[in-house]
Amino acid sequence: MNRPLTAVFAALESLLVVGIGVGIPVVSLTFLWAFQYGLQIDWVVFWQAGVDVWLVGHGADLTLTLSKSAAAATGISGAGAPIVISIAALGFALTTVLLGARAGRRIAETSHRAIGSGVAVLAFALASAIVTATASRPGATVSLAQGIVLPTLVFAVPLLAAAEVNRRRRGATPDPLTALLLRGVEAIPALGRSISLVSLRAGAAVAVIVFAVAGAILALLLLTNYASIISLYEGAHAGVLGGLALTIGQIALVPNAVAWVASWLVGPGFALGEGSSVSPLGTTLGPMPAVPFLGALPTSTPAFAFVGLLVPVVASFVVVTLMRGRIERALGARDSLLFRAVVGVSTGVVAGLIIGGVAGVSAGSAGPGRLASVGPDAWVVGPFAALEVGIPAVLALVVKSGAEAIGDLAQVVGERLPERAAAARAKTEPVSAVSDPGRSRSAGDRDAGGPGAPERVDGLPSLDTVLPRDKRSSDGRSSDTRSPDDVPTERLDGFTR
Repeated sequence: MNRPLTAVFAALESLLVVGIGVGIPVVSLTFLWAFQYGLQIDWVVFWQAGVDVWLVGHGADLTLTLSKSAAAATGISGAGAPIVISIAALGFALTTVLLGARAGRRIAETSHRAIGSGVAVLAFALASAIVTATASRPGATVSLAQGIVLPTLVFAVPLLAAAEVNRRRRGATPDPLTALLLRGVEAIPALGRSISLVSLRAGAAVAVIVFAVAGAILALLLLTNYASIISLYEGAHAGVLGGLALTIGQIALVPNAVAWVASWLVGPGFALGEGSSVSPLGTTLGPMPAVPFLGALPTSTPAFAFVGLLVPVVASFVVVTLMRGRIERALGARDSLLFRAVVGVSTGVVAGLIIGGVAGVSAGSAGPGRLASVGPDAWVVGPFAALEVGIPAVLALVVKSGAEAIGDLAQVVGERLPERAAAARAKTEPVSAVSDPGRSRSAGDRDAGGPGAPERVDGLPSLDTVLPRDKRSSDGRSSDTRSPDDVPTERLDGFTR
């Protein structure tokens, strides 16, 4: 594929991502316009509302100004003032992330990865600018700068990351910009790169486990509180199509709810309006909007809610213990308690940044009055997560494992046994010297195996300790060849000796 075809292909990929993202809310509202309102309202209103939903899902702030009659109908104090909707429906952002990563992998398969990536990002930014410009209307405005920059960032980061990962797998040469970034990374000392890499992997793994447990808890709450959710659906009187649009909006908020449950597991919890709090230490709820999935919230603190605080602690200890061998290999010759502690603290910082960052993105303003504060506080959740992950990580790396402790014990015992054996031999040396005349020679000759060293076989004294020196041959053997009959005898009082 040549350069022009690569550019066209990348631009079409970007337009497809924008079309899918905007199309989900617009198509839902179009069905509502056709069947619920009987085509009596201008369709542009529904297009603009769908685009607003897509932009808010990527973090852009939507400013609403209600008329006096509409503000009075809400019954909320302060509804007449401009209302800022800043809470991002992360389901739309997650869709863009996944589609952007897919586009990056496809572009990396071409021969002109740099051109394809650049064109894809520019095309997405241009499409976002056009869509944002068409959504502006009196009473509902979105900043043009936010409408261009925020969705483009959400698309560009996973696209470039996926393209680089695919390039490494294929072994292709990097483009000039990527090569410059790689040289900057290589300028970091090897030990720093190793610590950063293992800390990033461990911290990300712990954060993923915390979010996975949070998702499982959310699913369990939705199942066990199904009756309350159905009651809120019935109370909304939205009809079939209205219920469908409401369901799509709630699906877009599911990632937010997972982040809120993760903040609950960390400890600080989250708020559903000013003055409210949902945490393992206590639950205080005030008036809430009639969103059906909020019916899954517990109205009081569960009996063993504090057990949830163990999730990040246990996850950190288990992950770091499993990665301990890799961490030790990464440290190499610089492996010490100090650097292990640095890895543990860095793991906590990485997990805190990830969990706290997701918590911060999931929070924001959802309406007027007390609804201006919804979600967790990232500046509290992040430090709590770093502390709960960092301390177990340090302990898992500093405290020796059972196998290492047994190995050290065996080494100490192995070193002690020869010392005890030598001490025992030293205690028996004086006794042997008295009972064995041959031992009276110098210890230096005996130990060195010199001329005066006796030959011992099977622990018995050699012949030189029994026979006189003049009866031995030059090789140490006895030179006395007389038979027993040749031994001189003498008689004494009739007895032979």
